[in-house]
Amino acid sequence: MDQQDTSESPSPPAINVAVLGATGSIGTATIDVLHHLDRIDETKTWNLWAASGHRNVRLLGELAGQFKRPPRQIVLSDLESAAEFAAGTSLAKSQIKTGADGLVEIASAPEVDVVVAAIVGRAGLESTLAAIESGKRVALANKETLVVAGSLVQSTLAKKSSGVPRAEVLPVDSEHSAIFQCLGDKESSSGSEKTCKPRKLILTASGGPFRNASIQQMHDATPELALNHPTWDMGPKITIDSATMMNKALEVIEARWLFDIPAESIEVVVHPQSIIHSMVEFEDGSVIAQMSPPDMRLPIQYALTYPRRLACETPALDRTRQWDLTLQPVDRERFPALELGFEVARVGGTAGSVVNAANEEAVGLFLEGKIRFTDIVPACRRTLEHHHFEPQPSLTRLLELDRWARAEVRKQYAT
Repeated sequence: MDQQDTSESPSPPAINVAVLGATGSIGTATIDVLHHLDRIDETKTWNLWAASGHRNVRLLGELAGQFKRPPRQIVLSDLESAAEFAAGTSLAKSQIKTGADGLVEIASAPEVDVVVAAIVGRAGLESTLAAIESGKRVALANKETLVVAGSLVQSTLAKKSSGVPRAEVLPVDSEHSAIFQCLGDKESSSGSEKTCKPRKLILTASGGPFRNASIQQMHDATPELALNHPTWDMGPKITIDSATMMNKALEVIEARWLFDIPAESIEVVVHPQSIIHSMVEFEDGSVIAQMSPPDMRLPIQYALTYPRRLACETPALDRTRQWDLTLQPVDRERFPALELGFEVARVGGTAGSVVNAANEEAVGLFLEGKIRFTDIVPACRRTLEHHHFEPQPSLTRLLELDRWARAEVRKQYAT
């Protein structure tokens, strides 16, 4: 009689995830997705291996404490925040890092499989580049990485270092995730030519809180009004960018680098319902769209599990009701940020670093009540025009210009 095999089945392989910017809106949504995947994915175990949280010690502690396997590494912005976090955790001091060096360390850690780059603004640049250089899968929510250093990211992705796997950059932005899904496999099954080349990438925009506002109403807008987005729940900087449509301008630049397509092949249309997240028009005239209710957990999960599609906690599109889906052109007189974005996408070089930094600084001044809403984009354009353009800058030069542009905007509005 055969003896029964009582040995335990092997545990599914672990996917170790580092979430950079875990306490922001994308970061907390990613934590939700990781919990969900760890419950439903029978083929993988999903671990939060590392997380960063700027100075939000309380929330970072709460998020880390939700996991039965606590994070191995934590990063905070400064020593004071790190000491506060250390006082309330069982993690060793050696597991708590600080600053940009700490972010780079966890982004490139050999134990990490996937890096979710969700730090808002230029602050996420070095760690995202480190993750790419280390051959990680990068779920990219930090659009500024490509806006500032798109050509550097492209060249880094093209390199093949000995012993380092080739990195993947998968978009988390709902619009770029939609385009990625619409494009599908870039090559035919034979691995030869593309089956059908894209003619246009069509990004959709909600139009933000001032979609129907007059120029005078935008001139008089307060931060409170500008922060009232009709569709998405986002952080303050991204919400203001949506109100000026600078967010869409940055997405145009991001799409130019992410999909290696000229700016002339990118369009933007206003779609107030935020159901169609983007579209691709192919050479034969066919247009493919990606549609779903507005919920960032879907593109986050797809970036983590690609090419697999697993059940998602997001609600499905209700097909029992009538949908009135509209598309309309952008009023570029009321939203001049968009034209600025196309200009930057066309020229590349140092332009992205300068406009991105100028915008971050101008948005900060607006939120502080020091400038008007309608001052934000002109400040960016003046700063761009005042700088000496360089077509092929180094990372060091891009960071120098980032600092210069911020100071230039402050100087414009110094009292």
